[in-house]
Amino acid sequence: MARTKSVEQSIKDTDEPGARLRKNLSAWDLTVFGVAVVIGAGIFTLTARTAGDLTGPSVSLAFVLAAIACGLAGLCYAEFASTVPVAGSAYTFSYATFGEFVAWIIGWDLVLEFAVGSAAVATGWSEYLKTVLAYMYGDGVSTSFDIGGVTVNWGALLLVAVLTVLLAVGTKLSSRVSMVITGIKVAIVLFVIIFGFFFIKAANYSPYVPPGETGGDAASTGVDQTVFSWLAGGTSSAFGVFGLLAGASLVFFAFIGFDVVATTAEETRNPKRAIPRGILGSLAIVTVLYVLVSLVLTGMVNYTELASEDGEHKTLATAFALNDVDWAANVISIGALAGLTTVVMVLMLGQIRVLFAMSRDGLLPRALSRTGERGTPVRATILVGGLVAAAATFFPAGKLEEMVNVGTLFAFILVSAGVMVLRRTRPDLERSFKVPALPVIGVLAILACLWLMLNLTILTWVRFFAWMAIGVIVYFVYGRRHSLLGKEK
Repeated sequence: MARTKSVEQSIKDTDEPGARLRKNLSAWDLTVFGVAVVIGAGIFTLTARTAGDLTGPSVSLAFVLAAIACGLAGLCYAEFASTVPVAGSAYTFSYATFGEFVAWIIGWDLVLEFAVGSAAVATGWSEYLKTVLAYMYGDGVSTSFDIGGVTVNWGALLLVAVLTVLLAVGTKLSSRVSMVITGIKVAIVLFVIIFGFFFIKAANYSPYVPPGETGGDAASTGVDQTVFSWLAGGTSSAFGVFGLLAGASLVFFAFIGFDVVATTAEETRNPKRAIPRGILGSLAIVTVLYVLVSLVLTGMVNYTELASEDGEHKTLATAFALNDVDWAANVISIGALAGLTTVVMVLMLGQIRVLFAMSRDGLLPRALSRTGERGTPVRATILVGGLVAAAATFFPAGKLEEMVNVGTLFAFILVSAGVMVLRRTRPDLERSFKVPALPVIGVLAILACLWLMLNLTILTWVRFFAWMAIGVIVYFVYGRRHSLLGKEK
């Protein structure tokens, strides 16, 4: 289980006939992918809910704390991905440093991040589609229907089907579509910042960190209390210092996806320069936008007006509606529809590339690693599209943000540790980008991610361990016996 796959072997496998990806992405393409997936559900929905239920106006500081953790981990991703430009991201990196079993676990963990995340966001996209259709054709329009007591979400099914075709046709085409849609939603975000600035009331920023309390729909007691709050003897993790820390762990969901850039390393023309630029560039852009939007949002309305009610969460459009600017709220809803489209597409892209890498190593059926005439893994694309479509079509979106967060933070920890291990075990490798002040930055990245994980709920940890246990079973039943590396040895 501790057998490692050398960096040279990983790179050699990228030229395997019939399983070769086309190299046609630039640094700009990667930056677009990063911004496309990060600016989405987080900025349009999560910001308002976090402010109303957990942090108050200090949601802007929560974004800064989450961005610091992402930035530290992003530096480690940049060095790893530029040194080992192979599809698979954290899975491939772990295989080269920690061995096959840990690589499998992280690959299974990335399924939690990408597949579950894309299904949840696709369901949210369908809700926004319903809202937009209502603006156009009036109330009564629905994006779902019932068959024999089963609810079929045709809106989510339509989105996933179209995106699956795009991804199967070619990554470059996906990048161009993503670029157009990303331009639209960035324009909407800038509109929110500039237009909303004129509705800011300084009084709404006080108190910046509201006193701690048990907040309605925040459900911040018992198993829904954060681990850190429980360990520190707190009775609640809503508002106050505990609320701020819990908010930082929750808005971390808004940054998820920049690591997808690393999964496209094998399809990049000049990965040693393009990948660091794509990862760090996209992170810098979205951090500035997130902080500005959160400041405008909490300045426009009092945070108490953003609190969830009867399970219904407030969104970015709520602040404009409360200021009697309904037309602006409608524009934002359309922007959210565009934003969520690219989020689902890039999350699916990341999942497909991780599945491709695992199947090429034999840990999953090898047929999934075969590429078509256009240089894309069509079978893996169809499989991922089918699974995401099924989940989004027949299952309602629950509170999945924290589940996705814990899996992603775990991956960040392994990558941050792995880059330090590879520096020690393979100092001879050419590194076009190096993490500055290593191992200090690597250790800080690990501590920052652990800190955010401790501020997730107890129930989230229970579900995470259950998911990992299933992954261990799958590895011993199939992966360990079919591993190509294991057969060679």
